[in-house]
Amino acid sequence: MISKIGFDNERYLKEQTAAILERVQKFGNKLYLEFGGKLIFDYHAARVLPGFDPNVKMKLLQKLKDRADIVLCIYAGDIERRKVRADFGITYDVDALKLIDDLRSWGIEVTAVVITRFDNQPAATIFKNKLERQNIKVYTHKFTKGYPTDADLIVSDEGYGANEYIKTKNPLIIVTGPGPGSGKLATCLCQLYHDYRKNLRSGYAKFETFPIWNIPLKHPVNVAYEAATADIRDFNLIDPFHLEAYNKAAVNYNRDVEIFPVLKRILEKIMRHESIYKSPTDMGVNRAGFGIIDDGVVQEAAKQEVVRRYFRYACEYMIGFSDKETVQRVELLMEELDVKPEDRKVVEPARKVAARAEENKKDNMGIFCGAAIELKDGTIITGKNSSLMHAASSLVLNAIKHLAEIPDKIHLLSPSIIESIRVLNSKILNGKAVSLDLEETLIALSISAATNPTSQVAMEKLKELSGCEVHMTHIPAPGDETGLRRLGSNLTSDPNFATKSLFIY
Repeated sequence: MISKIGFDNERYLKEQTAAILERVQKFGNKLYLEFGGKLIFDYHAARVLPGFDPNVKMKLLQKLKDRADIVLCIYAGDIERRKVRADFGITYDVDALKLIDDLRSWGIEVTAVVITRFDNQPAATIFKNKLERQNIKVYTHKFTKGYPTDADLIVSDEGYGANEYIKTKNPLIIVTGPGPGSGKLATCLCQLYHDYRKNLRSGYAKFETFPIWNIPLKHPVNVAYEAATADIRDFNLIDPFHLEAYNKAAVNYNRDVEIFPVLKRILEKIMRHESIYKSPTDMGVNRAGFGIIDDGVVQEAAKQEVVRRYFRYACEYMIGFSDKETVQRVELLMEELDVKPEDRKVVEPARKVAARAEENKKDNMGIFCGAAIELKDGTIITGKNSSLMHAASSLVLNAIKHLAEIPDKIHLLSPSIIESIRVLNSKILNGKAVSLDLEETLIALSISAATNPTSQVAMEKLKELSGCEVHMTHIPAPGDETGLRRLGSNLTSDPNFATKSLFIY
């Protein structure tokens, strides 16, 4: 896995900043800029565009912070059903709190939080109370009456006018949220309605990294976006409005194209003049395509991302989080790109080590799990579970031994520490699982490192696992998944359970 760069981050940052400032200048008082995708830690973009800084949007905001306000939207329904952000394993409401903290760490304060489509849902009310007691300004917006068909009702005091106006002070208003469907667009339009009622000239634009409008429709990077949103049934298409207006092909996605006639009509009714936008692509200020410097590199990276998404949805289907159609949609996308699950280099080695362990089974281990990691020099390291530790634990220990050039026969963990943790789990906490998961193993390693110089040298190699590809033959336990995520590894797993037990503790 020798890293290759396919994206020029600095060029992109320069182009994107200029595009946003140019759009601000088109409107006299304010521009409401809908920030699609992830504002911070955009690991999807970093994976499909090698060289892309996952925090480039934050760097962009830092350049603009003296002239920008931040409004954070979250859909009340996502809070109520505890929707999870997969790359962090946290719910959207927790992600919103984390985003506020992350922005503060970059020296940026959130102006307001908007809970959209609020209808006094209990969990959303608790979330609102929590923020307000931390002195964060919270607004609640109801579902817009008449949306999307009755423009007269939408653009009235009963529609957008029924929601409270969010007070801002800067010419650029960044409207963001923890995921799709968070109500960002409706919030922008509510603000426009109130501004024009006050005779203030303001405008709307959209900033979204994917799909990339100026690369081919079936480019793997755009196909990877379809895979990433398979659960919400997004798909890409040629923007018909852009083609008609300019006779130029531009890629957009179904929701933007479907809503454009409605949105254009609403904007014209709010602003009382013809919209400057002739297509949904016109609304965007997206410059990611201009940052691609090696198309071959980004194509291969995007194909690998589609395979990762397949494994993720297949596992979510087994757990009950996803449906069969989502898995089938990604399978079709893999066929389009002529890739298969086994094209992920770590898949076969993980399966082989599990199969060999099963063939040589001598103890009462039950199900054998295999794991494999591809290090940055392309070396593949494997591990399997045992009575002492999980497959992820043995994998990580084997990997850092290799990186530190420590012979396999040397133990990194003190037997007394392992036994102490096992006694804690089984006899004191009354747990069924006595082998160490990865989080427990990392704690044991840190304790061993205090007295064992070899363990200390190995522990320092953990940071070299960031960005490495990992595959497991079974759905990881929470402690394994969390541990690998904290190490920064890109984890996939086969959709198999590691135990027949329905409840694990």
